[in-house]
Amino acid sequence: MLDQLEQQPADALLALIKLHNADPRADKIDLGVGVYRTGQGDTPVFAAIKAAEQKLIDTQDSKAYLGPEGDMEFVHALMPYVFGAADPSMGGRIDGMQTPGGTGGVRLAAALARKAGVQRIWMGVPSWPNHAQILADLGLELKTFAHSTPQGVVDMDALRGAIAAAEPGDAMLLHGCCHNPTGIDYSHADWDEIAPALKAKGLLPLLDLAYQGLGFGMEEDAYGVRRVLAEVPEALIAYSCDKNFGMYRDRVGAVYAMVADPAQLNAVLSNGHSLARAAWSMPPDHGAAAVRIILQDKALTALWLDELDTMRTRMRQVRARLAEAGQAGSVNLSPLGGQSGLFSIVPLTGEQILKLRSDHGIYMAGSGRINIAGLTMGNIDKFIAAVAAVSA
Repeated sequence: MLDQLEQQPADALLALIKLHNADPRADKIDLGVGVYRTGQGDTPVFAAIKAAEQKLIDTQDSKAYLGPEGDMEFVHALMPYVFGAADPSMGGRIDGMQTPGGTGGVRLAAALARKAGVQRIWMGVPSWPNHAQILADLGLELKTFAHSTPQGVVDMDALRGAIAAAEPGDAMLLHGCCHNPTGIDYSHADWDEIAPALKAKGLLPLLDLAYQGLGFGMEEDAYGVRRVLAEVPEALIAYSCDKNFGMYRDRVGAVYAMVADPAQLNAVLSNGHSLARAAWSMPPDHGAAAVRIILQDKALTALWLDELDTMRTRMRQVRARLAEAGQAGSVNLSPLGGQSGLFSIVPLTGEQILKLRSDHGIYMAGSGRINIAGLTMGNIDKFIAAVAAVSA
């Protein structure tokens, strides 16, 4: 029966990585891979993680199963950062479970929504490509609307139209901050409008918070999620530690549910446990344990937040330099200065992107998405000049 399966296209990003690695040019630039890089082009392990892992090695006394919910101390230690320190459980209405990365969090949140009766999910595009793949695999109908305008700002009219067209009981997937792939986020004023609109229409928010701390700060980047949760009766939240703790390959994430009645929370979580058991049985422990150790130790927490500040400052410096360059050929780089996180889209044609690769050794996704952290003060001027050359 296996001969009935058709060849699937190779992942475009993985193919891009291979092309970059095979390029012999010493001044080549990789803007495709979605990981943070230092000004020297490295993706180091956080010092806070190194310390936590050493502590884990010294103190861990068992590798026994934890269960489908994973490390609940990790899940609860994250909650004050996501939901606010005053009452992160919202009076017993919020709890969660560990997942294999933010991808596992999105997958489980969507599966929970489907099991609760959701058949259709609305999502702004462009979005993280795996969002659509996950929803399709679960058999959910995807309805899309424009996330942003060609001028590099959010398209609130498109969002308003989507909310108006949605039916009660539909879900709406929104990025909490540092939108992937555009870097274009809703303002506080936008969230202040979005939250009551979701409530009024009876929509279930599915909030994907994958880059908290990489925009303006841990508190600032949580505004949208907290504003929605303060308004609506119930929601699902997917969370990733892969970027803000540098735990990419260790797959560290969580999913949280907020219910209208605390008495319903255990039933919701039991469905999450059942779905997780069927999908991956239980999540990997090591990365979550390291994050939990950091969050339970004041000194390590301070060290982690300091490292996160350094990452954010460097990316802001890159964005400021791009904005300062302004017009590069036919491309206006100014809007990139006001965007957030690892990613932005540079409005180039497919032919221009290929020319950047062949003539200048600059590798980026065919969509025009670039990883801001792939640029350094040593190569950014080359990038700006190359964009000007191919788009003149």
